[in-house]
Amino acid sequence: MTDHLDDLEALLEQQGVLEFAILGWSLGGILAMELALRHPERVQGLILVATSAYPRSNHPRTHWTDDALTGIAALINWAAPGSAWNIELLGKRSLLRYLIQTHTPETYRYLARYAVPAFLQTSSYANRALGDALGSRYNRLADLDRIRCPSLVLAGDCDRHITAASSLETAEHLPNCQAKIYQGTAHLFPWEIPEQVFADIETWLEQNTSL
Repeated sequence: MTDHLDDLEALLEQQGVLEFAILGWSLGGILAMELALRHPERVQGLILVATSAYPRSNHPRTHWTDDALTGIAALINWAAPGSAWNIELLGKRSLLRYLIQTHTPETYRYLARYAVPAFLQTSSYANRALGDALGSRYNRLADLDRIRCPSLVLAGDCDRHITAASSLETAEHLPNCQAKIYQGTAHLFPWEIPEQVFADIETWLEQNTSL
């Protein structure tokens, strides 16, 4: 976690960025909060997507067959994005059933375009960092009152990885925060309802930041 934060600080310094808004999704949200706690005077806006300062999960145990079906479904979807037979035969039986709720061709096209490349680019260190945060009962709720900038918390009501309840709890501890829960979506809701999420973020940025 410290290495991630040091890298972000070095990037900001390299680019000469003094003030900024920051958006973080899942583990990225934890990093965004930590960066805001390090430099509260520089952060002009904080957007937290499917994340929490005290993350809790209600994800059921999985079997190796879940991993196998997920890999096969993802590969077929990458080759033939949004294929209806793949969604019905493999997608809905794979771990995607916990990551998304809207099993539409449009959602699967987003997964093909963004999820597979993101997965391939995610290091084992990043996965370990999130696992460690969940396993160690990471909890920064008591420190969030130091973040005075406008904040926006977004969550999917069916998120099994980081529950919507834990996201709302974070919103309640941020002094200047708005929260929105998207019904019928899960952890990958920005890829389930992208137009709505992007529009909500743009509107919030226009109303709450001057960047």
